[in-house]
Amino acid sequence: MITSLNEDQLAQIPVYRDRWLKIGLRTEVLDFAEAKTALAKCYTSRDLEAPSNVYYATGPMDAYKIYKSVKPGGTSTEFMNSMIYGAHDSSWLSFYAYFKEVCGLDLEIVQPLIEYAQVACWTYVDKDFAIIQEFPMYIRFDDQNRLHCEDGPAIEYQDGTMVFAWHGVRLSRDKWFWITDKKELSAKAALKEDNLELRRVACEILGWVHILKELKSKVIDQDEDPQIGTLLQVNIPDIGKEQFLRVVCGTGREFAIPVPPTVKTALEANAWTYGVDPEVLRDLEFRT
Repeated sequence: MITSLNEDQLAQIPVYRDRWLKIGLRTEVLDFAEAKTALAKCYTSRDLEAPSNVYYATGPMDAYKIYKSVKPGGTSTEFMNSMIYGAHDSSWLSFYAYFKEVCGLDLEIVQPLIEYAQVACWTYVDKDFAIIQEFPMYIRFDDQNRLHCEDGPAIEYQDGTMVFAWHGVRLSRDKWFWITDKKELSAKAALKEDNLELRRVACEILGWVHILKELKSKVIDQDEDPQIGTLLQVNIPDIGKEQFLRVVCGTGREFAIPVPPTVKTALEANAWTYGVDPEVLRDLEFRT
C-alpha cells in the first residue's frame, strides 16, 4: 500500500503527463500489423482466443459500415458498447502506467491495454472479429486546450468523419454551417437559439458587433479615441444586462467584446482586455 510519494516519484508525474498527452493526441498513421499484434495480446491476457478476422477502418464511419456488413443485425449501441479506445483511454491508463512503472505496483492485468494504447486507437472487439480504426488526421485546440477550430472541423478522419467545436462546445451536424458557411448565420437566428450555451457560441462566431445591431443598447461611456471605444449596456434575452466594448481598430474595422459589469468607462473596459491599468493604457502605443 502506497501512502506517499518520494521526490523521484513526484518528479516523474509531469513526465508521464506529457508522455500520455502525446499518446492521447496522436495523429500519426496507424501501423496496422503492429496494432493487430498488440490487440491479440489483449485477448490472450484474458484467456480469450484472438479473432482471425481483424479489419482496418479509415475512421469511425468506415468502422460502422464494416460492422454492419459483417453483423447486419447489430445495433449502434452494441457497436459502441463493444469498443475499446486505445490511445483515447490515456486519461486512465496513464494513471496505472505511472504506478506500475514508477512505483512498482503489480498491475500486469492492465499491461496489454497500456501497450495497445501506444499503437492503436478506437477498436471494436468481438469473439469473432475486430475492427481497428485509423487515428484522426488532426485534432485542433484553442489557446486553453479546448477543442476548437474557427474555419473547419476540429477533428477529422480519413473516412470523412468530422467533429466541429467552438472553444470546447461541440456542434451538432445541423449547426456545422455556423463555421463552414458563416454568412448563413444571422444575428436574429443566433439570438433565438434555445440553448443558452449554443446561443453564446453562435453570437461569438457571428461577432458581437453584429449582434449588438439587433439589440437596443445604452451608451454608458464613449471615449474621444475610437480605438478606446464605447462602453455599451444591452439586455440579452433570457440572460439579462451585459456590457460590451465597441471599438474601431487602426484598420477601420469595428468589433465588440463582452466586458465585466464592474467597469464604468470605455477606457477601463479597454484596459481590462489588456490586463493593464487604465491610465497606463492611455500612453501605450501598441493599440491597433
